[in-house]
Amino acid sequence: MTEQHSHQFERGTDGPKVIVVGVHGSDSSLRAAAYAAGLARRQHALLAAVYVQPVMAAGAATGAPVADTTDEIAEDLVKQIREASQRLKGLYEVRWEFHTFRGDPYTGLVKAADDLKADAVVVGASEQAGHRIIGSVAVRLVKAGRWPVTVVP
Repeated sequence: MTEQHSHQFERGTDGPKVIVVGVHGSDSSLRAAAYAAGLARRQHALLAAVYVQPVMAAGAATGAPVADTTDEIAEDLVKQIREASQRLKGLYEVRWEFHTFRGDPYTGLVKAADDLKADAVVVGASEQAGHRIIGSVAVRLVKAGRWPVTVVP
């Protein structure tokens, strides 16, 4: 006697539809963006680049223009992504969006992934030595266990 399975293969529904990548200008986050863009291209998925603008109460208390600085970083990241898209136009087509959130990187990426109904999250490996002790954003995302997480060195 053979068992019959009730599920059927669905053509064209495998793979991620939305890939969230955390970017903040570091070398590892730019490598993560490049990796995620290739994945999005191959999967015909939407690439959602997310920059979480840090809120630094101590900097604001001393009069440092923190919001202006993080806005400039966000604008520069959008410019870099647009330039890369233009250079590759005709060779590689990637649908992409840019989102900014304020707060700590982990919470911002979780909110972005939830709001955008992400199927996967890509981040760069932490370049800070202290994260080996207290845990990096990447480790916290993996521990959350809500999406497949790729950490790019």
